Amino acid sequence: MKASFRPSPKSFKNTFCVFQEIEVKAIGNLAVQYQSKSGSSYYYTELGMYRLSNHWGRLANSKWRLEPMEIVSSSKTKLGFAPWAEFYPDNAEEELYYLEANYTNNTVNYQHKNNPDYDTRAILRTSFETTKKIKQIRNLFNLTSWAKYFEHEDINDLRQQIIKELIFTKKTLEEIKREL
Repeated sequence: MKASFRPSPKSFKNTFCVFQEIEVKAIGNLAVQYQSKSGSSYYYTELGMYRLSNHWGRLANSKWRLEPMEIVSSSKTKLGFAPWAEFYPDNAEEELYYLEANYTNNTVNYQHKNNPDYDTRAILRTSFETTKKIKQIRNLFNLTSWAKYFEHEDINDLRQQIIKELIFTKKTLEEIKREL
């Protein structure tokens, strides 16, 4: 597919985006439109952007996450694709982010409020508040020492109850624990 335009790398400053990992062969006949100083390659098409990189997450002034393929490759360099419509504005002041927990995999991730899947139930937070809640939820998923102060039959039920409160209310972790 031929690129119809060449966006400036500056046009992606202060954006949030979730790329879907795809096989590298998808860019076989495309030419690199931009090569970053850190070695990432960018391919622009009418539908969206391909990014070939060995680093994802916080990138200068942007937050770009890669959702991995189901079959995990051993290569550190991954190809991701994102449609143009899924690049959302990012800044430190606005409450732009909400959290999603996966209780099967014991993981938590943040999403942007412009995501079409956002149902308005989860509390929106700033980047700083979101980072703080993610750390707390990851500790709840990965540690058990916090649970010794509670009477409970199933730590997973207790964990899920606390995490849901963190995601769907403005209560602090300390307030939630006191209420239990």
